[in-house]
Amino acid sequence: MSKDLAVGDQAPELSIPDQHGKTVTLKSFKGKQIVLYFYPKDDTPGCTKESCDFRDVESQILRAGGSIVGVSLDGKESHQKFIKKFGLPFPLLSDEDAAISKAYGVYKEKNMYGKKYWGIERSTFVIDPDGKVKAIFRKVKVDGHADEVLKALKA
Repeated sequence: MSKDLAVGDQAPELSIPDQHGKTVTLKSFKGKQIVLYFYPKDDTPGCTKESCDFRDVESQILRAGGSIVGVSLDGKESHQKFIKKFGLPFPLLSDEDAAISKAYGVYKEKNMYGKKYWGIERSTFVIDPDGKVKAIFRKVKVDGHADEVLKALKA
């Protein structure tokens, strides 16, 4: 996909397993807004804080007609441990071949300590009930992010 997703675009369909191996699609959230957040890795400091922040505002997101879904390249066993350790109440999807991350334009070449590797750039998409992209947050800074997303959801 050459062009980056923009607000108003149809969100790319996804069909990937959650932490229980059950296939999740956008259509399974028909009529709801979806907070689709991509994060680099289970149980690492930034990802843990972001996931816990979403956990802490989940009731408000549900009241605003939304559902939260996390996506990383980790497998379902890793997701199960992460969910259990932090009491995360929403599904985490395993994008092990990075197909969904690529479709959303968040699979990027990264650089850590001079070593280049491919991974997920922390990003969140708010998808409206009709499957259109309502808001996009790229290169997310974790602090205050869950509140920004909540505002976008209510907008």
